[in-house]
Amino acid sequence: MARNIRAEDFDRQHAGLTILRLFQALSYLVMFVAGIILGLLSSSHINQYFMSQAELFLSTNHILSTPSGGPSNCTIVEMEKSDDCISMEQFLFPKKLSHSMSDDELLWRASMVPRKQEWPYKRVPKVAFMFLTRGPLPMLPLWERFFHGQKKNLYTIYVHALPGYDLNVSRDSVFFGRQIPSQDVKWGTVTLTDAERRLLSNALLDFSNERFVLLSESCIPVYNFPTVYEYLTSSDHSFVDMYDDPSRDGRGRYSTHMLPYITLRQWRKGSQWFEMDRDLATDIVADTKYYALFRKYCKPACYPDEHFIPTYLNIFHGSKSANRSVTYVDWSHGGPHPARFEAENITESFIRSIRNNGTLCSYNSDVSSLCYLFARKFAPSTLEPLLNLTSSVMEF
Repeated sequence: MARNIRAEDFDRQHAGLTILRLFQALSYLVMFVAGIILGLLSSSHINQYFMSQAELFLSTNHILSTPSGGPSNCTIVEMEKSDDCISMEQFLFPKKLSHSMSDDELLWRASMVPRKQEWPYKRVPKVAFMFLTRGPLPMLPLWERFFHGQKKNLYTIYVHALPGYDLNVSRDSVFFGRQIPSQDVKWGTVTLTDAERRLLSNALLDFSNERFVLLSESCIPVYNFPTVYEYLTSSDHSFVDMYDDPSRDGRGRYSTHMLPYITLRQWRKGSQWFEMDRDLATDIVADTKYYALFRKYCKPACYPDEHFIPTYLNIFHGSKSANRSVTYVDWSHGGPHPARFEAENITESFIRSIRNNGTLCSYNSDVSSLCYLFARKFAPSTLEPLLNLTSSVMEF
């Protein structure tokens, strides 16, 4: 009797448990259906949420993947054609000069050379005007007049100033936004040559730049833009000074530690103010072996800016240079520095004497009397009298 009662109790408990489980299952089913209905009603909000989360993740991941953690000109969210990081236009013609690349990264990217001969666009060769300056450009109004009215697809401007200096020009100036990321520069040290290679590398990022001329804040043009452009882009040679100076200021600066890669017979000296074509510029920024020797062994009284490029080109590309500069400098006064011109020196006859100085030079295997396109060193006081002569003498 007791056993039967216990069996009945067990059956009742089992039935109750079964009903409870069915109730729970039904509750879950109701909640699931309700969730689907609510999801359908608010699907647009859910899609927006997940899309925003995806965009946030991608853009954050993009920023983290930027070299040196610096800013990028392109974003994932704003997928406009002008902001497409891998578009052909952005690759060929960088719109902004600001970047976060280190010097090593910049030199590596600038040394890339296409192996395909044909250009995928109608390429018009440009001249890159590269200004190496400590700070202000006192001759800036003169240069603005020089570039005024010229086609923008014929030239580019690059300015390397000391870190912390901002070139303050109006938005309609051709110099607006043309400063490149810079490093500290000390005269007579390898940092000066670092700056030259930094300018070349930034200019090489624009694939239409074909000629590269280095200028200082005291340089002026002595001919108009069309003359300068035609002279440079039509030249078969680059214009780099490289001569053998047997004195202590030439061969005397050579170090035997550079053997066997650089010998005394290969050692050359030349003006810092060069002009070169794209092939030579690419080789200059791509070199590491020879530049490392100069960095290590060419220290005051050896000055890398006077020896590295002339020596390197003499070893590998001597025939490609006209072995002269297109920038006039007056060394007639003697001493370690050239003459500095002041306002009282600026006359019509003086500028004409630079343009037609009586010397002859080689140009495309011919003899020419047009040898200098630029001149230095001009003090800030010369700006006004120079502006008064632009139309009558320099023809711009």
